[in-house]
Amino acid sequence: MGEFFNPEKGIWVWFSTLVDICGLSVVWIFLCLPLVTAGPATAALYYTVVKCVRGRESGAFGEYFRSFRNNFRIGLLAGLIVLPAGAVLLAGHSIVRWYGTRLGGAAYILYVAYYLFLTLPAGVLCWLFPLLGRFEYQVRDLFRTALQLSVAHLPSTVVAVLLTAQTAVFCLERWWPVVFMPAVAMLLLSLFFERIFQKYSPELARQQEEPEEE
Repeated sequence: MGEFFNPEKGIWVWFSTLVDICGLSVVWIFLCLPLVTAGPATAALYYTVVKCVRGRESGAFGEYFRSFRNNFRIGLLAGLIVLPAGAVLLAGHSIVRWYGTRLGGAAYILYVAYYLFLTLPAGVLCWLFPLLGRFEYQVRDLFRTALQLSVAHLPSTVVAVLLTAQTAVFCLERWWPVVFMPAVAMLLLSLFFERIFQKYSPELARQQEEPEEE
């Protein structure tokens, strides 16, 4: 009976994880509402999911706000670059899609080519804020590293883009998944990204191994 009430074992661990996933997702949504703060909010979400959901460390909300503050300046600047660039790319996609679906032929081929082209900037976006959440960067180096990883690990980049796009569609079509899907998406992305991050950061790899050695 004592095991059942042990907060570090059994059902209580799963309940705590569920609370962290839902709570972090809701906090992330509110911090993203001004749009320009979506960068540091996303970096903090990725960092906290890795540290507290995957790593089973306590104090998820404290870690989240600490990471949000630490990454605010760089994340804000990166967001101010991403938002107009993304708006231009999405506007181009809408125009090319309109012509491609109505005119067919060469216009449709152009639409498909543009759709494939979007994989690269979308991939950079997928890498951008997880990188900021895990490492310290200046804006220029952050974008350069995200681009390099997008190309060097193209299969993981494609998976990340598809996962992110499907999560966004799922949440837009139905309102209720937004209370857990942002954190779940970061958790799934971390399964790919953390393995790659550890290849380039021996210190990060050691941090991942330490809990297993204790």
